[in-house]
Amino acid sequence: QVQLVESGGDSVQAGGSLRLSCSASGYTDSRACMGWARQAPGKEREWVATIRTPHGLTYYSDSVKGRFTISQDNHTVYLQMNRLKPEDTAMYYCVAGPGDLVQFSRPSEYKYWGQGTQVTVSS
Repeated sequence: QVQLVESGGDSVQAGGSLRLSCSASGYTDSRACMGWARQAPGKEREWVATIRTPHGLTYYSDSVKGRFTISQDNHTVYLQMNRLKPEDTAMYYCVAGPGDLVQFSRPSEYKYWGQGTQVTVSS
């Protein structure tokens, strides 16, 4: 059974940084797309970033490109978030899908989701 457990969410001021972590277990396929999605109150879920393993290829939404960095170390996926903005405020979810995922920017394509960790950025 695949389990994704996020941590690292917090309240920060605009311009600050946070690092989210996702501990993944039960995913036996060495090829996977691991990523992050977020959902702000009253808004649809939004894809944030993905890393394709074992290749290490990374992809980012335009809204976070240049500010966020996704990385992976064994079974933990990280999201380093710098220069945070109030519009980054959301529940952040760790997501996982097959390694050959084509439409990786669509949250609905990811089969596995964590419970989420809250990020709040104040102005």
